Amino acid sequence: MNNMNKQQNTTAIKPYAALLLLFFLFSYMLPLGVRNLIPPDETRYAEIPREMIAQGDWIAPHLNGLRYFEKPVLGYWVHAVSILLLGENNFAVRLPSALSVGLSALLIYVLFCLKGSNGANDWRLQGILAALTYLTCIGVFGVGTTALLDSLFSFFLTAVIIAFYFAAEAPPRSTREKIFLLLSGVLCGIAFLTKGFLAFAIPVLVFAPYLIWQRRYLDLFRMLWLPVLTALLVALPWCISIHLKEPDFWRFFFWNEHIRRFIGNNAQHKESFLYFLLTAPGMFLPWTFMVPAAVPGIRALIKEKGYQGRLIRFSICWLVLPFLFFSVSKGKLVTYILPCFPPFAILMTFGLSHAFRRGRKKAFQWGAAVTGILFGLILLAFFYFQFFDHNGSQLYSRHWKAVMAADSLIFLLLFCFLAIRNHEGTKKIVLFALSPFLLFLAAHLIIPDPVIETKAPGLLLERYKHGIDNNTLIISDEDAITAVCWYLNRSDVYLVGRSGELDYGLGYKDASYRLIDIKSAADLINKNQGNILLVGRAKNISQWQNQLPEPLFQDRSGPEGYVLWRY
Repeated sequence: MNNMNKQQNTTAIKPYAALLLLFFLFSYMLPLGVRNLIPPDETRYAEIPREMIAQGDWIAPHLNGLRYFEKPVLGYWVHAVSILLLGENNFAVRLPSALSVGLSALLIYVLFCLKGSNGANDWRLQGILAALTYLTCIGVFGVGTTALLDSLFSFFLTAVIIAFYFAAEAPPRSTREKIFLLLSGVLCGIAFLTKGFLAFAIPVLVFAPYLIWQRRYLDLFRMLWLPVLTALLVALPWCISIHLKEPDFWRFFFWNEHIRRFIGNNAQHKESFLYFLLTAPGMFLPWTFMVPAAVPGIRALIKEKGYQGRLIRFSICWLVLPFLFFSVSKGKLVTYILPCFPPFAILMTFGLSHAFRRGRKKAFQWGAAVTGILFGLILLAFFYFQFFDHNGSQLYSRHWKAVMAADSLIFLLLFCFLAIRNHEGTKKIVLFALSPFLLFLAAHLIIPDPVIETKAPGLLLERYKHGIDNNTLIISDEDAITAVCWYLNRSDVYLVGRSGELDYGLGYKDASYRLIDIKSAADLINKNQGNILLVGRAKNISQWQNQLPEPLFQDRSGPEGYVLWRY
């Protein structure tokens, strides 16, 4: 009889597992190659690996042939392998980010399976719901379908933290504990090679408070030394190699990318302490308004002495402490809090499931209704700007894009309504989670025309790529240079105007000549007539055009976009 019940439970889980897999494949994987790369970030994380492959230098990252030391090397290695396997295309460049999100969702499911393996199949279902909650957060989708290192780094951090949690659940000093501690150390070293010292800071911020909360004070020292030592051994070979090859790397990387960004008054992307508190609600949509429905359940379960209580306490440490850490930092980007999304999904699943078991659906109903109202207002705003605004801010010139955007929002509203109407807890969560599916699937196709014009020079550059050989001299401004390097396969582009993110590399004597002012650019053009190309943002070119020769040919992506001049 028990075997029959177990088989029925497993069968009931299979459709949800299939739904989770299909959601990931169609939302994350299928549309990856549709839109062109957006500079500077996506083209940067495409170009640096391309130059690694072309130059054969797998130790020191270079951008436009210049030293670029803002990150360690492993993230570039992963992107380079993807490019080697799949070619120089949009899909290959974004694949590591999307796979990282998928693997993070899998790890969340595995975290629940630690209990599920002991016969509690309901835990497996909750693992699927938690993974689905994670995948359907707008912030996770936005970063996971963009060529950035944040998704990859977040995946490694998630793996480190879950491996340590498995070690904490193992019998003290057992072989199982040691294996998971070693595994967490290996993964921590890999995370360090992806984005630096945050790979040590974030896990410690999670582990230490959790062990203190569990009153395992001696384990603070007993359990931490092995993963830290292992991480150092994993990272050491490249750390020594880059020091021998580029002795200034560690000075720049440590002080500029960590100390100055964290406490410096001139930190890059400087924002107030409240920045993430203000931006996180948008990142966590559509689940933001479900938090009030989940909190009572979390509060009720937090004191449980069993596995569920421990996992909830661990997830709270995992969510709150890194969030506060990133808030204290002077430099901030919305992508920084991506490591907070896995514990958020875990807590939301526990909280909502507990509420439904107790028959408390009212808060969920209100959350779904408010979410529907919000996106209903967005739909009305969309119709206004698309069809009634007369100030030239029309979103789409092609009607099929407008129809697809409207359908995506209507689909979201429909599934919010279905979630409200359904009476079974699991199905209510699943229906609500599926609400952004069509929006995610269509997102790459319905980018507004003004955004494409001002942010995506790929179409403009690809039109003329085959008419540009290696002997053509290319000049670019800081806004276009990473795109120019990637789309034209060049690493010898002259930079005119400000140095921007290439400032460090241009500071070396062997590279300083690559930064030129407008007068020098005009001289270079006059000396190389018939063999020179200028690419830049329209606003910059319009400021310089009186100081530059008249081009033989010109094209642009739009009035506010990018300009290409040939001489």
